[in-house]
Amino acid sequence: MSRGTWDTDCGPLRGFYRDRENGLVFGVCAGIADRFNFRVGTVRVIAIISLLLFFWLTVAAYLGATLLIRQKPLVYSGRRTENEFWRRYDRDSWGRS
Repeated sequence: MSRGTWDTDCGPLRGFYRDRENGLVFGVCAGIADRFNFRVGTVRVIAIISLLLFFWLTVAAYLGATLLIRQKPLVYSGRRTENEFWRRYDRDSWGRS
């Protein structure tokens, strides 16, 4: 499991997500690659070949996946001590004096 799919609070992320950080358009291919442990380039090549052979079916499936699959939540990948330090402060406490 890659480091990008590990959440420091809950452990490994489960499920199927679109990966916008590593994706080019909507992150569907990157999400598929992450979920099934493939290389992103391989999934993209398969998607392009599928796009050339079955254009409308591929477009419909990609747009459907974009609308139905949730976006991958942001995961902090730094040191645990930094994460604990920043989690102590809530977003509103910085604006108050």
